[in-house]
Amino acid sequence: MTPSFQDSASLPPDLLAAVLCRLQEGVLLYADDGRLVYANPAAQVLCRAHPLWSETHARIEDLLPPHALPQARDEGRWSDYLPFGEGRMLAARLYVLDEHEGRFLLLLQDPGLVREGEQELLRRHEELNVRLTAAQAKLLQAEKLASIGQLAAGVAHEINNPIGYVHSNLASLQEYLSSLFALIDVYERALHSPDPQAMQAEIDTTRERLDIDFISRDLPQLMTESRQGIERVTRIVRDLKDFSRTDRDSAWKLADLHAGLESTLNIVWNELRYKVTLEREYGTLPMVECLQSELNQVFMNLLLNAGQAIEERGTIGLRTGHADGMVWVEISDDGPGIPADMQQRIFDPFFTTKPVGTGTGLGLSISYGIVAKHHGRIEVDSAPGRGSRFKVVLPVRQPARAG
Repeated sequence: MTPSFQDSASLPPDLLAAVLCRLQEGVLLYADDGRLVYANPAAQVLCRAHPLWSETHARIEDLLPPHALPQARDEGRWSDYLPFGEGRMLAARLYVLDEHEGRFLLLLQDPGLVREGEQELLRRHEELNVRLTAAQAKLLQAEKLASIGQLAAGVAHEINNPIGYVHSNLASLQEYLSSLFALIDVYERALHSPDPQAMQAEIDTTRERLDIDFISRDLPQLMTESRQGIERVTRIVRDLKDFSRTDRDSAWKLADLHAGLESTLNIVWNELRYKVTLEREYGTLPMVECLQSELNQVFMNLLLNAGQAIEERGTIGLRTGHADGMVWVEISDDGPGIPADMQQRIFDPFFTTKPVGTGTGLGLSISYGIVAKHHGRIEVDSAPGRGSRFKVVLPVRQPARAG
């Protein structure tokens, strides 16, 4: 006899718990705000392999991609395979329990427990995942080059300005050398004359006519300015080279995030300098294990977005800090802010509020993926009329490589 709804609802809690404990499938129940309410033993075992899992502060956003919750709310369910730990995939199904105050039911299944008929589907999914990873790498590089393309005029100005005054200084240097050689010629004639003292008046006249005293004061400053201009160009070229290269063949390395921020600012500053006041509040950061050129792209996207949010004059804040094995970089602006309904979509691929030709809609989406690859997260705090704050939180050491 099939039990009625009333019979099922009257099951003793200890019996229901015993049933859930016997399941090999992970069962997780979340409140409508994304907070974990219940996880059966199988789910706890599976989730411990996930780098963002927390026994005390588990949230549904830590396990699922950004589009999962909106799709589940729209369609009542969502399913896909999720990466858990190093090279491990889990089958995931998410349901919205509307009859229970909009709670979420997440079911996780180890690939080894997938039915035989689904093994081929899983194999194809893994193949597609490999192809997707390759496509994402190409997209990442394309977005880097697109960013540089959008900044080309500003970067050219940043390079042309120091080159311009170095060129001008070289013209002055040529005149100064001519004057110094003329004075040296007078000195040589005096040295070879029978009475050098007799040429003292000519020497003094030549020094005054060529303004040698001014040259002796101006020449060191001219050389210093020229050296600074060449160093400025060298820095810009080096930063562009570091930013545009691919990390495909690079190993994870310990890097200085402050140096990465300053390098990125060096590239984008011409886009910001005329309307932005920059406020730095840097904390003390340890060296962070990361792919620095990819994180620099995150910083560039956030800085450019902050600058574009400011219409005339405004302030961009850069703040950093370190606590409990995590570092954070915060980029804020005092622009108009982001409406709540748009905040749910800002990390979606190709979503943009910018006019055609000024944005690809990939910046934040790619940034989200880069930070997720670093086992970190991006926090957003924004409201109309009070600006926006994007906080990138990263582990000091990658979980799979720690120790």
